[in-house]
Amino acid sequence: MSIKDKPNPSRSRLIGNILLGVSGLFLLGNLFLPALLGPRPTGAPYSLFIHQVQEGEVSQVSVGQNQILYQLKGENGAPGQVLTTTPIFDLELPKLLESKGIEFAAAPPPKNGWFTSLLGWVVPPLIFVAIWQFFVARGGGGGQQGVLSIGKSKAKVYVEGESAKITFADVAGVEEAKTELVEIVDFLKSPGRFTDIGARIPKGVLLVGPPGTGKTLLAKAVAGEAGVPFFSISGSEFVEMFVGVGSSRVRDLFEQAKKQAPCIIFIDELDAIGKSRNSGGFYGGNDEREQTLNQLLTEMDGFAAGDATVIVLAATNRPESLDSALLRPGRFDRQVLVDRPDLAGREAILNIHSQKVKLGVDVNLRAIATRTPGFAGADLANLVNEAALLAARNHRLTVAQEDFAEAIERVVAGLEKKSRVLNETEKKIVAYHEVGHAIVGAMTTGSGRVEKISIVPRGMAALGYTLQLPTEDRFLKDETELRGEIATLLGGRSAEEIVFGSITTGASNDLQRATDLAERMVTTYGMSKVLGPLAYQQGQQSMFLGNGSSNPRRAVSEETSQAIDREVKEIVEGAHEQALSLLRNNRELLETITAQLLETEVIEGETLYALLGQVKAAAEAPKTVLV
Repeated sequence: MSIKDKPNPSRSRLIGNILLGVSGLFLLGNLFLPALLGPRPTGAPYSLFIHQVQEGEVSQVSVGQNQILYQLKGENGAPGQVLTTTPIFDLELPKLLESKGIEFAAAPPPKNGWFTSLLGWVVPPLIFVAIWQFFVARGGGGGQQGVLSIGKSKAKVYVEGESAKITFADVAGVEEAKTELVEIVDFLKSPGRFTDIGARIPKGVLLVGPPGTGKTLLAKAVAGEAGVPFFSISGSEFVEMFVGVGSSRVRDLFEQAKKQAPCIIFIDELDAIGKSRNSGGFYGGNDEREQTLNQLLTEMDGFAAGDATVIVLAATNRPESLDSALLRPGRFDRQVLVDRPDLAGREAILNIHSQKVKLGVDVNLRAIATRTPGFAGADLANLVNEAALLAARNHRLTVAQEDFAEAIERVVAGLEKKSRVLNETEKKIVAYHEVGHAIVGAMTTGSGRVEKISIVPRGMAALGYTLQLPTEDRFLKDETELRGEIATLLGGRSAEEIVFGSITTGASNDLQRATDLAERMVTTYGMSKVLGPLAYQQGQQSMFLGNGSSNPRRAVSEETSQAIDREVKEIVEGAHEQALSLLRNNRELLETITAQLLETEVIEGETLYALLGQVKAAAEAPKTVLV
């Protein structure tokens, strides 16, 4: 909705209605006037006209450009019926009429009367006015809406009492961000307490974080706690195909906000209009997006003292792409990180989203939070909903712990593919492959605890999977742990080599991930004794989207590029040898676990922990002593 006074009928609208009425009268006159003037001549086919001429039934003929008007002979010399027909290009018609002794002449050009001329001049403009009034009324129903409102702001406005009130109690897992935004609420509720002492109230707060972490929810919670109007708009809604529309909408948005101060303007996906002007995305100074950004910069920098309680909240997951003029003090004075929640935060989020769900007595939200590292708030909300759907599908009255476990596997590994049936050879290869992952993962540090081994196909490509979960939240990893992760990734391929003496295509994703991790160790983390503590990875990358194989390198020399490739190959081959050594030293256990997995298809829980507890460390290579 929009908080505006309803406009009174304007003079232009009144004139438009009068013109519509006059237009209607003219159209009605044009329709009914012929009926008042008398009946029109009866139409006849041209062939009938020729036949009547040949039979001598026609007395007079008037040949016009668009019609032929003729009169039949009546009885006792009285005038007969008048008929009309459509002319056809016929050069023999005058000769025929003359041979039959019929009077004929060419009809004079029609002379339009004053009424017809008036209709020709007045009706077309009136029809145009009628169509214009129709689209204006259809567009918005008011003088300031519709076609003429293309430059008006499309922001949705929420005021207290109109929608479900969202407060900080509805937000969890981002305690630091909530603490930072509590002060914004104080600015809105009692700005005098800060201005009296000489402090300047921040004009803008930028919420930065990955998708799904609750940036929009936090902005609504700020408005709910402060009890002020909340203007919500997406950055993409400013930009249209017409030049100048975006900047006009920015001006209109801030004009509305100043009238409702104190209030909050929330711009979601700020990077849609706030991208850096030096990034090559603009071509010339007249670009519509650049004009919109310039207007936003002007409005945020132009608040007067009385408008200090208008605070702009914005959200983005690509802060590195924003223009530096937006991020300077005086515009977006603060940047609040809304990151993925930790273990305690995930448990708090699950508590909030499970309040509307009937939980069984066996549900342990702490255990669920432990099994969902890296999940954002939106992911956890979807997880609770998936578990509820599974329980309802199985005709249960409450959601059980097994429903949450299945929902986690759906999200992580994909939907179970019951229709994908493997033959015995492929099933055996997949079993050895997954057990190889599990055994290597159980003995290497930094790869997490092995929770489940399955050879049930899931998702689009996974023929089996090994589920590893961290035992605690970790933010740093050393070189040994990263090498252990690479060895775990290569454990499946190594098991295939030891058992079958050959390899299959099933390890393609493992090889890609292992190579990417090794390359980051060399080019990003500086974990190379040859290349030293230097970063060779290109900058300007998203801080939330991770590092994949598509990350470009800096412009380096050919020698350096070859050195990087050699170091990456050394790391991967070293991890490969580590996995081979470990599996050879546990060959009997590899066969035992694989046989049980082929029988049950899934091994997890205490059974899996007991089996992996028997894993022996790899035998150290004998050292050669030189005398």
